[in-house]
Amino acid sequence: MFEEGTIIYFDPFYFKNGNTAKPKYFIVLKAYNNNSNIIASLPTRSRTIPAYINIDFGCLNDNEINLDCFIIKSNTEITECHKSFPFTTYIYGHQIDDYSIDILKENYQNEGIDYIIFGKMKVKLFDNLIACLKNSNSIKNKYKRIL
Repeated sequence: MFEEGTIIYFDPFYFKNGNTAKPKYFIVLKAYNNNSNIIASLPTRSRTIPAYINIDFGCLNDNEINLDCFIIKSNTEITECHKSFPFTTYIYGHQIDDYSIDILKENYQNEGIDYIIFGKMKVKLFDNLIACLKNSNSIKNKYKRIL
């Protein structure tokens, strides 16, 4: 379930900061600490990229405005099982976080009810995402080292 590149859809996802739970996609970026923790991203459809920046797919690392993001255009096939996000999706470097696998397993016990495995990202796309995050200036150094 927590293999690198796996996209999980939680319904609902319980945020670490206490924000209201809601359905969310979750991309596993890296397992570490003897597979007891993972680094993951909660992709969003919210665009915070300035309108003057014209990019609709791939890596954006803009040091001038301190914005690092990987963009996946809507309906682009992203998984090995041929699935896509129905909307343009943004993975912001500053929003990746670490999670305890034990806590995730405790909170989401029932596949098909609490979560579904959306699919495993295509290797090339996942590699491009990781490369983008590693070159990000907004990602914490501890995450860069782990990735």
